Amino acid sequence: MTPRDRVRRHLKAHPVAADALLATGVLVCMVAGSFVDPHGEHDVSWSIRTPAPLSLLLIALAAAALVFRRRAPLTVLALTGAASVTECVTGDPRAPVAMAAVIALYTVASTTDRPTTWRVGLLTMTVLTGAAMLAGPLPWYAQENLGIFAWTGIGATAGDAVRSRRAFVQAIRERAEKAERTREEEARRRVAEERLRIARDLHDVVAHHIALVNVQAGVAAHVMDKRPDQAKEALAHVREASRSALNELRATVGLLRQSGDPEAPTEPAPGLARLDELVGTFRSAGLHVEVARADHGTALPAAVDLAAYRVIQEALTNVQKHAGTEAKAEVSVVRVGPNVEITVLDNGNGEDHDPDSGGGHGLLGMRERVTALRGTLTTGPRYGGGFRVHAILPVKTRTAARDRPGEPV
Repeated sequence: MTPRDRVRRHLKAHPVAADALLATGVLVCMVAGSFVDPHGEHDVSWSIRTPAPLSLLLIALAAAALVFRRRAPLTVLALTGAASVTECVTGDPRAPVAMAAVIALYTVASTTDRPTTWRVGLLTMTVLTGAAMLAGPLPWYAQENLGIFAWTGIGATAGDAVRSRRAFVQAIRERAEKAERTREEEARRRVAEERLRIARDLHDVVAHHIALVNVQAGVAAHVMDKRPDQAKEALAHVREASRSALNELRATVGLLRQSGDPEAPTEPAPGLARLDELVGTFRSAGLHVEVARADHGTALPAAVDLAAYRVIQEALTNVQKHAGTEAKAEVSVVRVGPNVEITVLDNGNGEDHDPDSGGGHGLLGMRERVTALRGTLTTGPRYGGGFRVHAILPVKTRTAARDRPGEPV
């Protein structure tokens, strides 16, 4: 850091010291100007003159008032203006006391708003110039009188320009800070959404496959001694379900890898095209499932297709876990206008048939998935026993519509 920068930082940290230094400089300039007479014998020579004691006193008072110019700018302007008017009326030869009033007017203009600057500036210019012209010892058209008018106008204009520049710089700084905060908030929001999405995927995968593994392992343990062939078949289903769970977990975790990591699996996300395979895993676990489809081969956007698959997967998993051993499930996929409706019914009568009773996140995850696509999800017990899950998903999402320029959004 250079010495100039250190001095500037010190003065900025101690404004009173800076104002005292300024007042000292103004005092020196006013005293020096009071001893110089620009009107010599030929109007071009400079000669030494002796100021009146009252002029020196007014100079000292005006300079001392400048020390407090930032604390009370209007009061300091009034004091320096009064000293300048007194000097204009009584001083002969005149001392440059108006210099302090110009500094005070600059301070007022740089620390207030523009209307206040206009009013105070015009009042100061009018009072000082009028007093010098009407009551001063010099003719009204003297250059010193016009100089007071010009210098007060320059002081007000310079102060207003400094204030405008400070306001402009502050606005730019606030805009940059706001943009930075907005970027950080947007980044945090996207991270939270991605974390929630990954959590839903992990829950769907783990809950489904681990439930199947649990059921098949229980079957194998039950029939191991009496029916080893059936136990062997159940263990084969356990192996298949665990393999599927590992594959889907690998695909999900692959989303968290960075560019320098090994290549992630490229297996496509599941959709309704794999509905038969999904239902088959539940049937092999002993759950009776019937499927009815009337979607007429509708091609769904990837997000909607995945959401429909996950809703059916989670609903059947809940049936498997909560509806009892004799439960039956019905799955229907129907295209209704601009939407596709997913319905999963069961007739379970298990003691713990409410999917929310276990404190899990299955229904919450389903609702978040559907709501994110601007769909609706209703769940609840059926009259006479059982449970119902009904999801309405729009066939065309906003993202899909934006990808087709010819279609309205």
